[in-house]
Amino acid sequence: MSATATAPPAATPDGAAEAAAKPGSGRRPRWTGGRIAMLVAALVLVVAWLLPLAWAVATSLKPESETTKTPLEWIGSTITFDAYSSVWESGDLTRWMFNTFFVAGMTTLLTVAFSAMAAYGFARTEFRGRKVLYGLVLAGIMVPPQVLIAPLFAEMVQLRLVDTYWGVILPQVAVPAMVFILVKFFDGVPRELEEAAFCDGAGRWRVFLQIVLPLSRPVLAAVAIFTFISTWNNFLWPFLVTTDPANMTLPVGLVNVQSTYGVRYAQVMASLVIAGLPLLVVFALFQRQIVRGVAHTGLAGQ
Repeated sequence: MSATATAPPAATPDGAAEAAAKPGSGRRPRWTGGRIAMLVAALVLVVAWLLPLAWAVATSLKPESETTKTPLEWIGSTITFDAYSSVWESGDLTRWMFNTFFVAGMTTLLTVAFSAMAAYGFARTEFRGRKVLYGLVLAGIMVPPQVLIAPLFAEMVQLRLVDTYWGVILPQVAVPAMVFILVKFFDGVPRELEEAAFCDGAGRWRVFLQIVLPLSRPVLAAVAIFTFISTWNNFLWPFLVTTDPANMTLPVGLVNVQSTYGVRYAQVMASLVIAGLPLLVVFALFQRQIVRGVAHTGLAGQ
């Protein structure tokens, strides 16, 4: 009885392409025209984003007399940190930084909590007037925030919340866009998981806290990061509702310092760098969560 050797199947072009595409195949992807074009476009966008930041940092390190010098030069005759020390000494930056972190942190926490509960109610519960109420929430997306400033300020005056942390925080907590994003995500969560939990005797709150929220970590992280960034950058509402320098946020305090001393470009750029540095740190630490959140929520197409 003789054993017959079976010849391996011949490699087809499709099989070779699959082998080349595998991470462990040892082959590098080919530099096609489309791949090169995408790389060039990405590099152009990176340069366009980094160029203003680099110019702000370079200007903040120049002597004030050379910031308006023509022709423009990237580097001054000397590198000095006088603009940073002037901004730091002329304002209470430590207090303003704490105020901004507290306001942004509390706003983010409350926005995520309330938006998640509201979105889960719209996505999973049936009650009278649900469609009408959800329609009103969606209509809130189309209303510019500036339209609501006057009634919100009058409300804060009536509640005696002007010049308080809660006066800055509470009007920023209701964000219809975040509710809409979370509703769309909760609609995609399999109902079978919740039905199995209900059969085991779990209540609605337990299902929400122990099943739905753990599955929603990417989108919740994205909502939290976007809310934190927008709250950190918010200038108009904190500017209107705070008059005491001890309660100002960082953008409002830095603008007051600039207006007190007139337009000094080195100090203006130093203020911008100081205000934007924490956001760069947040983005660097949570860029993976931001990308995952965009992929899960579909924000890339909006």
